[in-house]
Amino acid sequence: MEFACGFVYVPPSVTQRDANRSNPTKLSALLPVNRWRPRHPPPPLPTKSAEAKAPTKSQFYVTVAENPDKAVVKKALLPPHMKNRSPPSSRFTHNLPDETDLKERPSDPSYSYATPEGLRVDMKRPEVSAPFWEPEYLTLLSGPSSDASLASPSAGKEPLPGNPNVLLVSLQKLLSEETGQTTQGEPTFCSTCGAVTDPCYDNVINDCYFCQPSTPSTPRCPQDVLYLLRPDEEALCAADGLLLFCIDTSGSMSIPSQVTEGGQVVHKTRLQFVLEAVLRCVQRLSEQQPDIRLGLVTFNSQVTMHGNENFASQSLSSAELNNCDFLREEAAGFPTPPPLSQNKDYFQRQVMGLRHGGTTALGPAALLTIEIASRQPGSKVILCTDGKANTELGDLELEDNDARTLLSSTIFYQDLGDYAASRGVTVSVLSIEGTDCRLDELGRLAERTGGTVVVASPKRLHSEFEEIIENRMIATHCTVTLLLPRSLHVRGEKEAGPKGTREVGNVDPDTEITFQFGAREQDAAAPAVGNRVFIQLQIRYRQRKGQTMLRVITTSRDVTDDSSAALSTLSLAIIQLNSSQASAALAVRGRLLDARKEGEVQRKLIEKAMEHNHSAEDHQYQEWIKTMEPIYGQKDDITRNVTF
Repeated sequence: MEFACGFVYVPPSVTQRDANRSNPTKLSALLPVNRWRPRHPPPPLPTKSAEAKAPTKSQFYVTVAENPDKAVVKKALLPPHMKNRSPPSSRFTHNLPDETDLKERPSDPSYSYATPEGLRVDMKRPEVSAPFWEPEYLTLLSGPSSDASLASPSAGKEPLPGNPNVLLVSLQKLLSEETGQTTQGEPTFCSTCGAVTDPCYDNVINDCYFCQPSTPSTPRCPQDVLYLLRPDEEALCAADGLLLFCIDTSGSMSIPSQVTEGGQVVHKTRLQFVLEAVLRCVQRLSEQQPDIRLGLVTFNSQVTMHGNENFASQSLSSAELNNCDFLREEAAGFPTPPPLSQNKDYFQRQVMGLRHGGTTALGPAALLTIEIASRQPGSKVILCTDGKANTELGDLELEDNDARTLLSSTIFYQDLGDYAASRGVTVSVLSIEGTDCRLDELGRLAERTGGTVVVASPKRLHSEFEEIIENRMIATHCTVTLLLPRSLHVRGEKEAGPKGTREVGNVDPDTEITFQFGAREQDAAAPAVGNRVFIQLQIRYRQRKGQTMLRVITTSRDVTDDSSAALSTLSLAIIQLNSSQASAALAVRGRLLDARKEGEVQRKLIEKAMEHNHSAEDHQYQEWIKTMEPIYGQKDDITRNVTF
């Protein structure tokens, strides 16, 4: 696996948020707490200190019996916060002002006077408060000569516009690499998160790095290990899968298209272009792969499963096309196509004899074709159509009348894709340019099974067929799981959390998937800058021989909030691939606004990285912009119009 960035990037805003959360109450070093600040000066001191010290016996402790004619006066002690802590040399002496009668209303109601115990006597208070000291606090104002760069954050602390935390998983590379000795049997999994870890004792996990709220320690996980999960499982013969063409022969396929061949303008129907492309593929396969098994299913108002010289073709129509169980039974009873070397001539005659007309029973045809292909893992289905399915099962035209009735068709194609993926069947959808066949629904079949969705001009149908056929299957039933610490989460998945699972299904040499991840925004604290986080990747798949394997890779990355460091190590190719995949996945579901937003944000990140690194990859960037053009400027060609 490859990372787009050499670090795990955490935006400065997230780290600042966590710092504020960890220290919610901060006391100023200058301003004291209000309840400890004296609001008024201490009472004045006597001017004749020598006379006050003359009596050998303090007058404040003379009882009334000893001196009945003299009033009893007690010394009022100052509270601690009002005592003068300065040395005697710098002690401030208050001057006594003129005194007034105590019976008058005091000017400061908050100043309290205590009456001494003993005889009731009149007391004098100061009319005007004596001078006192208060701390002065200065505010520094920036002058015209101040450096503007000091007030703004440095370039390295500015948050990046997009997300550089992208992981690329090249399945062909990972599944074909030799990892040394293979470990037989199931590894030890964490019962909470499913992480593979090395137990302290047999089948006992002391603690799991990926389950802990704070993960300061290094996890006890295998770095790179390949497991043979079922050692007792017998290996099967690695036979090539079936290749089935599912071709639309409805009335809309009679629409002509104008092309130039040999300098002359030629008009051909859509069906003619498709049949010519299929015949050219048959000829090439007969020369390069004579043992491959080809099958043909066509659909209009009825669905026809084309046989061979030893088995006649079979057609289904009317109510038969609305019963899924009946269709599965009919497909199960249909024979497996023979090798092309034995059936080439008959297959070519079947193709050349096709005629257009009728409605589009796409749903039943797709179900029958996938059911036949499911007999052999690694089989391929190429579905070629130019319009919406408009029969009861899998109808895609119901939305024009009632959007609520579309739900059953959506569920039908989603379940069909799940079934095909579970049986190791790849479904690719090929549509003719300028038509509307609701790729947002049919694309679920391709996405779920690891196939492709292609919108091609009539002249390019043959090359698109060839490209789909050449991608040979290297593994089936593939599931990729990404495990992160609890301080991070996987973005773009159905359930945002520290664990992301991708059901890939079938794997060909070009299969590459990407993950986006980042710091959690609310629940958990972001990983600390400078720390190291560990990431685990699990790839479970089935080899063509039928053996179930599990590869576990655990790696680590340093955490940074420095955008300059992240941009310096950024791989533009991985960012572009992730943006294309994420935007296309959103667009094919009809979420065009989200798709454009995703593409725009990552485009800004790419432009910032090119500017920072003075990159010379402008040509590569322009090619990526062309790839994203259907999402940016031609949205009506890839999704239906939605009326609110």
